[in-house]
Amino acid sequence: MSEHPTDRTGTIRLTVGQALVRFLAAQYSERDGVRQRLIPGTFGIFGHGNVAGLGQALLQNAIDPAEGEAPMPFYQARNEQNMVHTAVAYSRTKNRMQAMACTPSIGPGSTNMVTGAALATVDRIPVLLLPSDIFANRAVDPVLQQLEDERAMDVSVNDAFRPVSRYFDRIWRPEQLIPSALAAMRVLTDPAETGAVTICLPQDVQAEAYDWPLKFFRERTWHVARPVPEPAALDRAAQVIREARRPVVIAGGGVIYSEASAALTAFTDATGIPVLDTQAGKGALSADHPLCIGGVGATGNDAANQLAAEADVVIGVGTRYTDFTTSSHTAFRNPDVRFVNLNVKAFDAAKHSATMVVADARTGLEALQEALDGWTAPAEHGERARQLRAQWEELIAPCFAPHDQELPAQTEIFGALNELMGDEDIVINAAGSMPGDLQALWKARSPHQYHLEYGYSCMGYELPASLGAKMASPDSEVVAIIGDGTFQMAPQEIATIVAERVKVILVILQNHGWSSIGSLSESHGSQRFGTKYRMRDEDSGLLDGEKLPFDIAANIRSYGLEVQEVSDTEAFRAAYRRAETSELATAIVVNTDLYGPNPPGNGWWDVPVSETARLASTQEARIEYENDLMPQRHYL
Repeated sequence: MSEHPTDRTGTIRLTVGQALVRFLAAQYSERDGVRQRLIPGTFGIFGHGNVAGLGQALLQNAIDPAEGEAPMPFYQARNEQNMVHTAVAYSRTKNRMQAMACTPSIGPGSTNMVTGAALATVDRIPVLLLPSDIFANRAVDPVLQQLEDERAMDVSVNDAFRPVSRYFDRIWRPEQLIPSALAAMRVLTDPAETGAVTICLPQDVQAEAYDWPLKFFRERTWHVARPVPEPAALDRAAQVIREARRPVVIAGGGVIYSEASAALTAFTDATGIPVLDTQAGKGALSADHPLCIGGVGATGNDAANQLAAEADVVIGVGTRYTDFTTSSHTAFRNPDVRFVNLNVKAFDAAKHSATMVVADARTGLEALQEALDGWTAPAEHGERARQLRAQWEELIAPCFAPHDQELPAQTEIFGALNELMGDEDIVINAAGSMPGDLQALWKARSPHQYHLEYGYSCMGYELPASLGAKMASPDSEVVAIIGDGTFQMAPQEIATIVAERVKVILVILQNHGWSSIGSLSESHGSQRFGTKYRMRDEDSGLLDGEKLPFDIAANIRSYGLEVQEVSDTEAFRAAYRRAETSELATAIVVNTDLYGPNPPGNGWWDVPVSETARLASTQEARIEYENDLMPQRHYL
């Protein structure tokens, strides 16, 4: 962190809300010589607790800024969870170099952000949350929506943020804001320890005046580090790799956030090591590269999973090895497999008893390539990787082709969309059956194109995320692929998209149910119970009657958005081309077949099946589960 050289002395009398807005507007981040506003704007929903505190401060900043006070743009959200998702998508698209702030009202408004906070921290994306809180002076006790705890008077519902925040504080007195705000900026710009940063603001404190030192509002630049590897650690890693006969690289999201795609490409070209990718890492190596084999793990492809099963050395770069990446610890089946993990976070670098290299992905890859100078993987290993990739592409060709069924499979739509979108456009998805199909099928030609939230896999993320991604990358076409189940959970930010005149394309796939969980239920002996959208049948008493008469297209039109409804792939292509030419947001509702075809499954995910049951379907699934469990092991 560095400070603007101008020295100022004295104080200025402001409320806590006014001081916080002024402070945030003067914060900058910098990496590789690129400097930008750290907090470029604030999303908010006002209610009691913030309307007269932070709300007044944002209003004053907008219409009557003080001399030397930078503007703080305000964006009106419709749902508190959604606005955190929007902020996360913005930061992710900016490779974590900027973070939006979010301010809600007290009580349910604030706790609505807890899910968004969990998502940000799980995915390690910076976002600044400013939940309103109870009265610090306790003169009004209990205040409306206050949680009363008989054991203590300093507990509020906002304590729910503690376990899902990377940094948490509550400002009981105005002067506490100074060290807390500075600490918050440090965490927002820490490449290893970032996530949700939560500063709770009691409603009386927000409006309380204090004489602030002018130095608090000085421009500050927070320099985002690129840690370099320790030479001894690099030597150990290089030694392990030099002994490998069948090595693979697992590229995770850290490669993209550190803007290390060029370094990964150079490393792959120099060493001949095939690259497999995670959901967050897809696009780190372009799909056009002959050694980009694609997604690995539970929703990966057969080529990548065969290479993972045979690998004697796995080089994890910027990955935290979720259960989907490791197929619940069944993916890497070589009994002598060893791991080399290059990660900016020591916690992740140490996983699977790895040889650790704690460093930025870009500087680490560059150093590792130099340490391996003159060494390449066996030529036959690279040739096998290319052959497996070609076989997989032949195997999945039917997923993109028309079938004799009445409605297209969602995989047909994905194939068309992959062809239609440009390299720098952005496709967004998060939950349901779609992430599995997309990881197996999508060919990401840039690190910018594939935006899958699969650390938390939060239904409802896609639509607000499209707003955040478009705000961060206005020249890209941003497409959110949304299931009908996800759409019903969180459509509210369509109103924000319309109000801000943001051009996004919403692709809603309607198959009248939760397709992903339905398939999981069926494969685990539970017969798709409770996963289809149906009326309750009077005879059976189950939800297996007629389809619900919900009209998604009409619902979207009620927000003022143009809607196109299609039922075949060619009609979808035409609708997408029309949406591209529009200056306003457009929705395309696609009626799809619930049952596929989907890419052939080849990975495994540990979802325990009932050990005892009267249903024959469950009994059969349990036998299969116990067989599938046999390869599972700790990587030691």
